[in-house]
This record gives sequence, structure tokens and C-alpha cells, in this order.
Amino acid sequence: MAGIILHHFAASPFAERIRLVFGLKGLSWQGVDAELVMPKPKLTALTGGYRKTPVMQIGNDIYCDSRLIALELERRYPNPTVFPYNSRASCMALSAWTDCDFHMTTSALAIGVNKHLMLQSLVDDRRSFFGNTLDVDGLENDIPHLRTQLRAHLDIVDQHFSDGRHFWFGDQPSMADFQVYTSVWTVRTNLPFAESELSPFPHVVSWETRMKRFGWGTTSEITAEDAIKLAQACTSTPVFDVDGADALGLLPGAPVVVTPTDYGCEPVEGRLVKLTVTEVAIERHDPDAGTLTVHFPRIGFRVSATSH
Repeated sequence: MAGIILHHFAASPFAERIRLVFGLKGLSWQGVDAELVMPKPKLTALTGGYRKTPVMQIGNDIYCDSRLIALELERRYPNPTVFPYNSRASCMALSAWTDCDFHMTTSALAIGVNKHLMLQSLVDDRRSFFGNTLDVDGLENDIPHLRTQLRAHLDIVDQHFSDGRHFWFGDQPSMADFQVYTSVWTVRTNLPFAESELSPFPHVVSWETRMKRFGWGTTSEITAEDAIKLAQACTSTPVFDVDGADALGLLPGAPVVVTPTDYGCEPVEGRLVKLTVTEVAIERHDPDAGTLTVHFPRIGFRVSATSH
């Protein structure tokens, strides 16, 4: 069976989420140091245009978005589970807060506080990446407001753990913990005043310590070029699974384009392979990487028919 390859970079908060899931599940994986700014020819050779990290590669299957990556890891490696207490639906619903309001607050702070240290090319890339969802040029002036928002989010987390529970739903860690931790990790990693922001919330700090202990599993490095060669050498073919009751009325093999609806909205074109309530997958061909199946979660992505 093909091994796990994660295309990521050290500063990616959503990649840290998946790295810790690897740790919980005790998995071995290879990491590719992904390109930081567009264009990202080595990453997009696999994804077809999708630019966000992390991206997980298993053979010639390419999984985009940390939510779908977690679901796929759970399917392949169910023990220990990231959805104890029948919590999958609760975890997915929680992402509306963790991956939007909380994440955008901590990301805005990280950029605003450190923008004077960033290369102009990175600033320009982040302005394009976030588009209208984040005013990158005005973040320095918004830091006081963002700090008030951060404290409000941290207070929610601290109250949640005030009853002595070890993890979000009880004694076992779940995907909810990894989702919430993403923003706490961003604070700790990127803000010089992280200690003063976090220390008033002792339950958050205690839980943060428990989360760090999961580690990253067993990891080694691989080059992007070698990852592309591994994809090209894989000959597995997808199995069509298209919901006939889906409101879009698309047929298996139909030409479609899949586009994120929040930010980093680069479209990906291909032939429809899978369309369910949770996932959309398309088949596409790259001259270097060969024939690939690229998978996306259904929530947060628009699927549209194309004319070719």
C-alpha cells in the first residue's frame, strides 16, 4: 500500500493539526516542504490549482483540506479514533467556529504583528490569498481590536475546560481538540506576547500541554520531485460514486470545476468521479504527475459543470 505524504510547511496551522493527528494515531509519513507563495508549480502539479496546505498524497489520490484529510485518515486508520463518543457530527459543526472566526482572528494577529518582518512577496501573496476576507494592509492598526477578540475566544475555551475534563468531549481526544488547538498553536508560535495572552486562561494552558504530547508520529522527508514521480508511477483507477439525487444533477465523468468558497479560491478542473454529501472528487491529468484523483470536502467548495 502506498505511504502517506504530507505537503506542508512548518508555519501552517492546519498542517500542525494533521501532524498531531498522525501523532495520535502513531502513523509513519513523509513530508514535502511545500512552496510558500504562488505560483506553486510542484504542489499544483498534483492538485490542479488548489494552493492551500496541507495536502495529503497517498499514491495518486490527492486529498485537499484538513477536514477531509482527517476523515480519510480515520477511514484508513480507525484506531485510535479521532471521533470518540460518536462525535463526528459535533466536530464537523464545530469547524464553523474553529476554522472561521477563531482561525481568522489568530491569523490576522500573526500577520499584523509580524508583517514588518515578512518579505514583500509574502505580504503580496497573503493579500491575494485572503482577498476580501482579510484587510492585510490595515492589520497593524487593528491589533488592539484583534487582541480583544482573541481573549474572547480563549475565554470560551477556558470555560469549556473549567469542569476538569482533559479533552473537548471528555477523557479521550477528538478532532474537536485538534481543531481548537490550531488557533492556540498559532498564538503560541507567532505572537511575541503569547504568554501574556494565554496565561490568564490556566485551563487552556493545561490542555495545550496535553495536546503537545501527541507529537507527530514517525516522519521523514521527501522532495516534491520524488512525490510527483511516485504519483506518476501509480496506476490505480477511481471508482465512480455519484449521488443521483444530488441537486446539481451531474453525471459520472462530467467535466466540472471545483472551487473553494472562502479564500484561496483557485479553481480545479477535471472529470467527476465522486459526488456525495461529504466529498467531491475529480480525475485530472498532469504531464509530470500523471493521472490523479483529487478529493475535496463538500462543505466550503462549489462544484460547477463546465462546457468541455
